[in-house]
Amino acid sequence: MDPRNTKLADLLVNYSVNLKKGEKLLVESYGFAPLELIEEIVTIANRKGAYVFYEFRHDQLRRAFLQTASEAQIKAQAKYPLYQMRDMDCYIGIRAAENITEMSDVSSQKTQLYGKHYLQPVHYKTRVAKTRWTVMRYPNASMAQGAQMSQRAFTDFYYDVCTLDYRKMSKAMDPLKRLMDRTDRVEITGPETDIRFSLKGIPSVKADGTCNIPDGECFTAPVKNSVEGAVLFNAGSLYEGTIFEDIRLTFRKGKVVEADAGAQTKQLEKILGRDAGVRYLGEFALGFNPHITRTMRDILFDEKIAGSFHMALGNAYGECDNGNRSSVHWDLIQIQTPKMGGGEIRFDGKLIRKDGLFVPKALQGLNPDRLK
Repeated sequence: MDPRNTKLADLLVNYSVNLKKGEKLLVESYGFAPLELIEEIVTIANRKGAYVFYEFRHDQLRRAFLQTASEAQIKAQAKYPLYQMRDMDCYIGIRAAENITEMSDVSSQKTQLYGKHYLQPVHYKTRVAKTRWTVMRYPNASMAQGAQMSQRAFTDFYYDVCTLDYRKMSKAMDPLKRLMDRTDRVEITGPETDIRFSLKGIPSVKADGTCNIPDGECFTAPVKNSVEGAVLFNAGSLYEGTIFEDIRLTFRKGKVVEADAGAQTKQLEKILGRDAGVRYLGEFALGFNPHITRTMRDILFDEKIAGSFHMALGNAYGECDNGNRSSVHWDLIQIQTPKMGGGEIRFDGKLIRKDGLFVPKALQGLNPDRLK
């Protein structure tokens, strides 16, 4: 037994979802590699006097199902998972896909139906809204390849990131949350980026190891119709098995009116056409995990890159709801470190971050040299 799995399981159970005696916990794994970690989670949960349930799923089976299923068959898939999720107090989701592009040849129509009939009711409306949850990846060869690292080096990196002192990070995030909660106007400038929007009246949320592992962001959502200007997302994005590079979006009155992704522009337009909410933003966040410094083609890591911000096309979270609804929630990232071209973020005219580093003294505790 790797002692790092024991440490990680303890973090997940006792900090991330804060499981209590008598509560129900669902552990859901996509892939079989995390078996040792799940053993530890089960053991810790049982010793606490909780009730733990576990499910194993696999992208290869999901691909085979979606390629041949009718809409009625896809809809039926949600019936029992939805019943189970409604009965849970806590949820830990572990992703361990062996092939990150396994779903790339599933049609956009089937993917859309899966989002509408399964992801929306089971996860967005029930798991996110009604349980204490956390979602994470588990290290494997696919992730190491995406990070362009050896598997041994990546595994060591993974445990450093995932077992960070999140209590320390959480405390350092308090001034940023207070600032975002009272901010109206946000202005972001950088290479091919000049975008403005309002946060007025929409609360922010500290992502401090309770919803994702790894973690390290503070997120909210723009006022739906307030977004104006253009933005370049310079971190590559893997979405539904396709890699998108340098996505450029232009907004008018909150809506995407121009979109470009080079060779993947046609695929981007298909996603933007899925429903009325995809062309509006459902999230804005600042990322600051000190151990994550470059893209890995894995959104749970990439959205926390130190010196980055991200915006999500589509569905808004209930904790910071701007009213946008969609079957899509797609996080797109811009890294503002000097190596990536720099950039500035202003809240109500005040410079908050420059070239990826927080400027106000109260926020400097979130800079990499202070969090490591």
